[in-house]
Amino acid sequence: MQILAKYSFAGGEDYIKKHFPALLSEIEKAIEEVDAPSCFIKESKEKTMVGKMLYSPVCLNHEFKKYLTPKGWKNVKEKCEYPTKYYIDGYSPKTKNYHPFRDMDFVKEKLGVEVQFGKYSFMVYNVCAKMTIFKNLGYIQAGIEIVPVKELASEMSTGVSFFEQFVWDLENRGVSDIDIPVLIIGIGV
Repeated sequence: MQILAKYSFAGGEDYIKKHFPALLSEIEKAIEEVDAPSCFIKESKEKTMVGKMLYSPVCLNHEFKKYLTPKGWKNVKEKCEYPTKYYIDGYSPKTKNYHPFRDMDFVKEKLGVEVQFGKYSFMVYNVCAKMTIFKNLGYIQAGIEIVPVKELASEMSTGVSFFEQFVWDLENRGVSDIDIPVLIIGIGV
C-alpha cells in the first residue's frame, strides 16, 4: 500500500515527528509492506454490486497485525465499569452478563494507532473520543489514524468512510482543548 495523504490534527504530525520519529517510520514501513492485492478477496453480496470483488477490511487489518505485532505493537484493552448510580429509582438492568471494553488496535511507547476501514462515525470517534480516553488512562500521548482515501474506499463495501470525508469533518469540527495530537494517514493501492 501507499501513503497518499496526511492531515495533522491538533499538531499531530509535528508532535509525532518530534517525539516518536522511529515509531512513525515503523508505521510508514508497515503501510508499504501491506499486501493489498492479496486482500482483494471479498465478493460483494450488496444488491448494488452483487458479485463484484472488493478489498476485505478483515484481511487488510490482518496484514497490519502481521507487520506490527512482531515489532512490539500491542492491542490494548481497557475494561469498562459502567456506572449504575444514574438509573432512575426502581430500575435495575436485566442483562448483567456482559463484559464491555474499549480497545486500541496498536500501542507502543505511548503512541496509539487505529486502522479504520469502517463508517465515518468510527473514524471521528477514534480521534475525538477514544484517543482522548486512552490518553487520560495513561496509555498514549498521541495517535495515528490510518484510513483509506476515497479511491480505495470505492473498492470496498458501501458505507466505508474515507480520508477526504474525515478531514472535512475534523476541519469543520475544529480542535478542542481536550484533543490530543493525531496524524491522519490516507492510504491507497
